[in-house]
Amino acid sequence: MERKLKTRVLIAKPGLGGHDRRAKQIAQGLKDAGFEVIFTGLRQTPSQIVQSAVSEQVDAVGLSLPSENQADLTLQIRSLLCAQGAPEVALFGGGSIEEEEISALRDAGLEAVFTAGSSVNDMVDFLRRRCGGAGV
Repeated sequence: MERKLKTRVLIAKPGLGGHDRRAKQIAQGLKDAGFEVIFTGLRQTPSQIVQSAVSEQVDAVGLSLPSENQADLTLQIRSLLCAQGAPEVALFGGGSIEEEEISALRDAGLEAVFTAGSSVNDMVDFLRRRCGGAGV
């Protein structure tokens, strides 16, 4: 029986936001849950994020979204993933997201949207359902 390798997740902070505390907490929480995590750091462009995702051969990309241009950034990243031959990569994200923005983010390509009150366990559950298990 073939064993699945650890699910690889890229955590990225697109846009010009200047803080990454929550993104680092999420990255650590996912590591603690058994995922292999790559953190790109602050101020990443959509093409930098996708380039990292493709070169690292990740199963999922998690976006720590800025307050502005959330749907536009998401759409750019989803489009670039498809153009780079990686349409199967799970795309999820969160941040300071208003309820009325959730459907636009889903339409732009986010498979799961995590608002400010979401826990890392919610993300772990999503990733296990979407990508298989972690740390198996």
